[in-house]
Amino acid sequence: MTTKNGWTGTINGMPRVGQAAERSRTTSMADIEAFTAMTGDRNPVHYDEALARKTAFGKLIVQGGVTTGIVNAVVAEDLPGPGTVFLNTNLNFRKAVGVGETITGRVEVLTVREDKPLCTLKVSVTDSTGAICVEGEATTFTMPLEGL
Repeated sequence: MTTKNGWTGTINGMPRVGQAAERSRTTSMADIEAFTAMTGDRNPVHYDEALARKTAFGKLIVQGGVTTGIVNAVVAEDLPGPGTVFLNTNLNFRKAVGVGETITGRVEVLTVREDKPLCTLKVSVTDSTGAICVEGEATTFTMPLEGL
């Protein structure tokens, strides 16, 4: 019996176990403001620099959604790629990210189903020193978009 390839019609095709991709960007106050506009999150540790300096963080920090957003970009643009959505995420926040810090989001394929376009990914976000800010796993589904 031949197994149907569930990745037929996906933009990037079926990924391989061990395949990885990453993207980097520098955070900014504009990120905080955009996230606040979407969510209403006006936590003072994101806006009040004098107060933020007195906290355990010692600086203004971006919202967790800003930090993890780079993982969304890697998944949707690179690996598995266009048409991919999250079915599950399990993320552990290890270190806050400050304004003006360069972060790198990385995904690595842990498992791939051939019969359905499903993957389990190891995900992480690190800062410019290589310190882990967020780490965890995600399960994704990739929709076939070719020919639509």
